[in-house]
Amino acid sequence: MATYKGIQGFTIQNLSADPSNFEEGQVWYNSTSNVWKVGELTTAGAWATGGDLNTARIQIGTAGTQTAGLAFGGNLPPFSGATEEYNGATWTTVPPGLNTVRSAMGGAGTQTAAVAFGGYTGSTTGATEEYNGATWTTVPPGLNTARSGLAGCGTQTAGLAFGGYTTTFSGVTEEYNGSTWTNSNNLITARTELAGAGIQTAGLAFGGNVPPVTGATEEYNGISWATNPGSMNTARREMGASGIQTAALAFGGNLPGSSAATEEYNGSTWTSTTSMATARKALGGLGTQSSALGMGGETTVIVATTEEWLGAGSPTTKTITVS
Repeated sequence: MATYKGIQGFTIQNLSADPSNFEEGQVWYNSTSNVWKVGELTTAGAWATGGDLNTARIQIGTAGTQTAGLAFGGNLPPFSGATEEYNGATWTTVPPGLNTVRSAMGGAGTQTAAVAFGGYTGSTTGATEEYNGATWTTVPPGLNTARSGLAGCGTQTAGLAFGGYTTTFSGVTEEYNGSTWTNSNNLITARTELAGAGIQTAGLAFGGNVPPVTGATEEYNGISWATNPGSMNTARREMGASGIQTAALAFGGNLPGSSAATEEYNGSTWTSTTSMATARKALGGLGTQSSALGMGGETTVIVATTEEWLGAGSPTTKTITVS
């Protein structure tokens, strides 16, 4: 008779907590919850409920990953400088927050090395601040072109800012080296309230308001932008985003009207996938294509709710039941 060890190559373990890494099909007994569990890989992406923000808001700046996320600024109203860190389950407020209280800014980097730039304080700003995991430091002189509703990607020492609104819809693109911003070639389609993903030398711009709302997608190679004919399936603005140029995720947004639509980008085309549980616009987004986080935003009211995305092929655990 075949045994589990003979099939899988290891015995069933008695563990006090679920393992962070497991083989597909691995079985273990969780002695804390007193249940048998099995490790599986998801066949389709899905959204799950995460911990609520401490401060509900819209137009949030973001950086980091699903298990080490950063949310900053936004609009309650009034404008907020609140900074919160996510550990994969709950948000913790880190005082005193941004030096320049604002919404609709760009963000890039990680939870312990982030950069916030641009935004709206009642007027457009080019203010740039760096976060070290505890406090924000203003880095003068800021963006060359003050604007709100812009997108960003990259790192604290190699960031990219593009699009937005000055006194008109903007295609301005600027590169950040950790201390100063340098102008680069403009977006092909000037727009505001767009989303971004990727790194400074391989950036991705999509969606936004031209007007009207657009699903136009452009790729940046470190020098110039090129239009990809694979436009989004659902044109929208004010959406959440995550990932890189060849593996991005777009979720939520404004149609106009709140949207729950989720799409994956593979470097050439967008594919619609599982929608968010809560349709919302002006939300924040961060992470990767397979492990993303969407937080805050507006349904018919401003919300603090957070959703966690696990893409297809992601590891997940399932309780074994006997009936």
